[in-house]
Amino acid sequence: MDPTVAAAVADAHRRDWGFVLAATARITRDLDAAEDCVQDAYAQALAAWADGVPAKPAAWLTLVARRRAMNLIRRNDTLSRKLPLLVDTATLPGPDDGDAAADAIPDDRLRLIFTCCHPALAVEARVALTLRLLCGLTTGEVASAFLVSETTMAARITRAKKKITAARIPYQVPPASELPDRLAAVLDVVHLVFTTGHTAPAGPSLQRRDLAERALDLARMLRHLLPSDPAVAGLLALILLTDARRHTRTTTDGRLLLLAEQDRTRWDRVEIDEGLALIRAAMKRRPPTRYVLMAAIAAVHTAAPRWEATDWQQIAGLYDSLTQVWPSPVVALNRAIAIGEARGPQAGLAALDELAAEPQLAGYHYLPAARAEFLRRLHRTDDARLAYHEARLLAGNAVEQDFLTRRLGELDG
Repeated sequence: MDPTVAAAVADAHRRDWGFVLAATARITRDLDAAEDCVQDAYAQALAAWADGVPAKPAAWLTLVARRRAMNLIRRNDTLSRKLPLLVDTATLPGPDDGDAAADAIPDDRLRLIFTCCHPALAVEARVALTLRLLCGLTTGEVASAFLVSETTMAARITRAKKKITAARIPYQVPPASELPDRLAAVLDVVHLVFTTGHTAPAGPSLQRRDLAERALDLARMLRHLLPSDPAVAGLLALILLTDARRHTRTTTDGRLLLLAEQDRTRWDRVEIDEGLALIRAAMKRRPPTRYVLMAAIAAVHTAAPRWEATDWQQIAGLYDSLTQVWPSPVVALNRAIAIGEARGPQAGLAALDELAAEPQLAGYHYLPAARAEFLRRLHRTDDARLAYHEARLLAGNAVEQDFLTRRLGELDG
């Protein structure tokens, strides 16, 4: 196989899978059938592109997949009965309309992501379908990302697809009256994919770059499809400003570096500038949404030339606003940390201790880790040691476990 062709097909798979599948699903109205047609199109590309990679790979793949879908419908002898219900015949691919097929992709892709993230589906199913159908990950890759067996994930995806059929979940963009609530579910899925990649919940590496990059792709896609929505702009800004620190979060030998220890000159200025421009525009819309406020907090961190110059009072104020918009135990935890940085470790510890009985934080290792840091600064060494031990027991990521072990060693030293 020509390595140039293989690379072109792999690149098209990463960039265009969601485009092509969405356009094909509009014809089949069956996700499994659409996947089969798209997979066949990519297989054909491996041979056909040996004569030259097309100028518009997405258009070529879409045309081939949609024609395959039409053949499938005809072969099942259902064309005359189902075609008028499934698709406007004026949009069917003809011999020379590859560009027209590609032009239809954005709306189709938006239909697909709203279908994958429908509130009738469990959150885990929404994430799995989004990664499988929009990002083109294999079932095994999705299973690996969320630490379950491939068999378990395959069953989860199958159940979700059946639920879409049984519940007659429409393959469409919600009406304007439903869009805010439905869009919130979509944004939450993309954010969850990013946070899972930014700090892996378990495993030997701090980050899962594949997931973080997929989330960035999805956020950019949503921004392209919904350019005037401030919540979408806020999420993309948040991901960009957070992802900009990716190269400085560990040492060359894999040790965790706190924000205070990172070399800010190595932060990705291109992502930072893009994120700051997005957040400046989004903050002009009132009231600010959850992701806009979260991005604003990230922007304050980014604006500080060094850790000591961080405006913790402003960050604490932004967390106060975020608490009003999104009252979450994790937000309360981050607000308590900001209070400790702004007003001193005793104030931070008091704010953290108010969260001790919060059930959602019972297994969250960042709570005892934050308490340990403030206790250490207060020279309450024995209490800090116990808190570090608790955090280490709860942490699943090996890099974070190593960091907490080193903190314990510093206390003992």
